[in-house]
Amino acid sequence: MKPISRFYCSICLVLLSLIGNAQEVSETKKDSIPLKKERYGLRLGVDLFKLTRSFYETDYRGLELVGDFRLTRRHYLAAEIGNENKTVDDDQLNFTTEGTYIKVGFDYNSYENWLNMENIISIGLRYGVSSFSQTLNSYQIYNPNPYFGEQPIVIDGTKNDGLTAQWVEVVAGMKAEVFKNIFVGFSFRLNRLVSQKRPNNFDNLYIPGFNRTYNGDFGVGFNYTVSYFIPLYKATVKTKEKSKDKKKK
Repeated sequence: MKPISRFYCSICLVLLSLIGNAQEVSETKKDSIPLKKERYGLRLGVDLFKLTRSFYETDYRGLELVGDFRLTRRHYLAAEIGNENKTVDDDQLNFTTEGTYIKVGFDYNSYENWLNMENIISIGLRYGVSSFSQTLNSYQIYNPNPYFGEQPIVIDGTKNDGLTAQWVEVVAGMKAEVFKNIFVGFSFRLNRLVSQKRPNNFDNLYIPGFNRTYNGDFGVGFNYTVSYFIPLYKATVKTKEKSKDKKKK
């Protein structure tokens, strides 16, 4: 009986040793897979370009608030809301546009951050809606033959209320964290009008949120923002090393 009991004891010891080694290998593999927790939350800020422009440009007043919410690791819901009052003085006419606007859409972050970095290099889309008024302050009738002198300037003052415009924007920009939870960024925008309500005997040459119109329905824009990130929760994400390990398997 003693040789048999010793045989069973030896088998048990071997099995325990194998189980221990398997657990160590499993733990080593788990430890070798790098896990990363990333923050999700709301970022709120202001467009410094419009804000400072109101101080050095006498014919302009404007304010834009910006915000985005991190929906997935790469995608952000984004929005801007603002108000503008702009007087344009061209060679033939002088007019004032005043109104509010809102833009909503999304951004896609193409930048692969290092550990604990939250910078953004993005491309996105916006759909903008504006409600505004146009006041034709004065105009001058074009004279094709200036030999007989220029036409006098006509003071008008006609105001058209209830004007609207809708457009689509393609947005490219970046945001970088300069201090804890404080981000600065800028973006460039290409705009295309979808629809608009024009004033009588006039055109929408400047639309709040859209800026100056070119060729009737095309525009460009720019903003420079500072914003504060409000973290709401964290989520564990797969890092690049982890995805490589999966491919090797």
